[in-house]
Amino acid sequence: MKHNVDGRKFGRNTSHRKAMFRNMANCVIEKEQIVTTVQKAKEIRRVVDRLITLGKSGLPASRRLAFDRTRDNEVVSKLFTTLAERYKARAGGYTRVLKVADRRWGDAAEMAVLELVDHPVIDRKRKAKPAAEVAEGAEAPVADKSDAKANDPFGRFRKMFNPKSKVKGGAHGSASSMPKSGARKTPAGGGSSKSGSSS
Repeated sequence: MKHNVDGRKFGRNTSHRKAMFRNMANCVIEKEQIVTTVQKAKEIRRVVDRLITLGKSGLPASRRLAFDRTRDNEVVSKLFTTLAERYKARAGGYTRVLKVADRRWGDAAEMAVLELVDHPVIDRKRKAKPAAEVAEGAEAPVADKSDAKANDPFGRFRKMFNPKSKVKGGAHGSASSMPKSGARKTPAGGGSSKSGSSS
C-alpha cells in the first residue's frame, strides 16, 4: 500500500508548497479571480473551498483557525462577512476552474482561470485620469515625447554614443550624425580609391 500520495508535490518541499498554497488562496479570496496553471488551480480550489466553509460556520474557533491558515486579517474578515453571506445557501463548490486556450509562453503549460462562483463583475480596465489633470495640461509634453519616440525609435541609442548631438529630423536622425546612403568616403589624397595607374 502506498502512503502519502494525496495531492501534487510541484517539485517543492512541504514548507514551500504550503506557503505557495496560502499565498494563492489569499489572492483568490481577495481578487476573486486569478490565472494560473491547471494543476495548481485544481489544488488551490481545495484550499479555498475549505476556507469558505470555515467562514460560513462563524464560530470564534473557526476564525482563529482561518487566520492560522491565511495569516491575513483582511482575508479572514472577508471570509466571515462577504463570502459567508454570499454562499450561505450553497452547499459546497464555491470555486470553478475554466481552462484557457492559450498556453504559457516558455514552458507551454496549460493555463486556467480560478474564480469564485457568483462573484460580481470584475473591471480590469485601467482607470482614466481625472479631468483636472487633463485641464492643467500636464499630459501635453508627455504626448509630445511619445510622438518623438515613435518617430525616432533609435534616438535613445544615438544619445548613448554621441550625447552632445541633438537628434533632429525624425526617424533618420540629423544629417551630421548619419551619412547619406549614396555618399562614399574618399581617401585623403583626393583621388578615387581605384586610381592605381594613370592612363
